Amino acid sequence: MADNEPTQHGDSETPTITRRRLLAAGGGGALAAAGGGVVYNTQLGYGRFTGTNLRKQDLDPVVTERLDPTFDETLGEGHIRTDDAALVADGDRLPFDADRDAVASVDRHIAANDRLLALWEDLAALDRGEFTIESSTPSAFFDRIAGATARPETVTAIRGRWDQTVDVDLVERFAATDPADPRALVDGLADAFERHTDYDIPRYLAGAIEDNVLFGAVDLRSRFEAAVDFESLLADDPRIFCWELTYRAIEALHAVEAAEQTLPVAACYVSDRRHKHVYTGVVSAVRDEGTLVLPMTFLDYTAVLLDDTPGFSRLFGDGLAAYDRDHRADEIYW
Repeated sequence: MADNEPTQHGDSETPTITRRRLLAAGGGGALAAAGGGVVYNTQLGYGRFTGTNLRKQDLDPVVTERLDPTFDETLGEGHIRTDDAALVADGDRLPFDADRDAVASVDRHIAANDRLLALWEDLAALDRGEFTIESSTPSAFFDRIAGATARPETVTAIRGRWDQTVDVDLVERFAATDPADPRALVDGLADAFERHTDYDIPRYLAGAIEDNVLFGAVDLRSRFEAAVDFESLLADDPRIFCWELTYRAIEALHAVEAAEQTLPVAACYVSDRRHKHVYTGVVSAVRDEGTLVLPMTFLDYTAVLLDDTPGFSRLFGDGLAAYDRDHRADEIYW
């Protein structure tokens, strides 16, 4: 099985179990019994016999189910915020079905240089479902948005309230690259995770026993949890799980405001419940012949950490690029 999302556990009596004892039990019956569950949870359900994968999925309903663009920023000389199918600009309510000329007039009044108008047009299109999602590999994704006119305010709205929650200098120190350059940052994070952490295989094995042998009756995973924020990663080199890697990637990609990025991006939390795995989605916003397009790609930092780990290297796909036949998306959280 792949690693779970974070869960809350009660204070049930749990047998004492350490990493050393768990790894020593590697050839024992418990892990052997868990092995069948591991294969079922990680290898089946990607469309080879049953299920689907990112290449075959209709991703539109998954992407949009929880997408709720939220904006609360200053543009030009006015404060702009979203409010129930409308933008509010310094008290002027601009519904998404308002007259475009009226919005343009407000844009000129607050000296927003068409940024308010662009945001209103894009959010109106999102509200009406008049947009296209284009999924591709990371390289193709960055090429796509590099060749188009940026829509940073729309990207900011897609980020919602999960924006600029960590210190920019801390991210730069960790990734050894400028967080304002997301293309470089994506690879910089991969290198940094390899330097500062390892995938938490003992916690993974504990979870395999917990789920497939004990059927959730005893909480073993929590015995292996440690602080894995950027400061802890730099100071202590703790082991890490997939959902923790995803949180760090989102924080890093959101550390710089979208308008200051070389290529504005928003990141999201992609949950593959069938395989109990979590990874990172990255999206931008462009206009193509008048149509709003959301280019998107997917990253799996767990696969990066497991590339050279015998017995684990193929559990979550192969390498950072996750837009492949070894990943699927059941839910996306923005």
